[in-house]
Amino acid sequence: MDYTLALLLSLLQLLSAVTAAPVPVEVVKMKSKVKWMAEQLLVRLNRDFQAPLGFPVSPRADDLDGPSSIVMVLEGYNSLISDDLDGVSQVKYDISSLTGYLDQWRQGHCTEQRPKPSVPGPLQELQSKKEFIHTVSIEALMRVKEFLNLLLKNLDHLETC
Repeated sequence: MDYTLALLLSLLQLLSAVTAAPVPVEVVKMKSKVKWMAEQLLVRLNRDFQAPLGFPVSPRADDLDGPSSIVMVLEGYNSLISDDLDGVSQVKYDISSLTGYLDQWRQGHCTEQRPKPSVPGPLQELQSKKEFIHTVSIEALMRVKEFLNLLLKNLDHLETC
């Protein structure tokens, strides 16, 4: 009896794998472009912005819950980065390009309207400390790095509308 159940489950898994819908070409292209944009942005961030020694960045990461939450998180951090920091204008532009591309793709391909995602804890925490402009900017840059690394490891989350 146990063997029958195990065989049945194995056949069910095989059947579901065989009949799984193929990933549309547009999704593959979008993920490829997002990956390229995120990697380029990470190169720029790693080259131009390092946290000062001993700078405390808590290890909590923001959640990836589809393109709308990714856009919200990146736009939130981008708004906290001060224009007064040297060399930050290109980074802010690159973040805006990435979020613009994702938002445009989402609007064209996600027919189902999801409720607006809530602001995640780490972003909300930083937004409450706006009076410390440079400290918040540096932490926002570090969090963007962390978030992009998380995104690159979990590109499949882009498929979820």
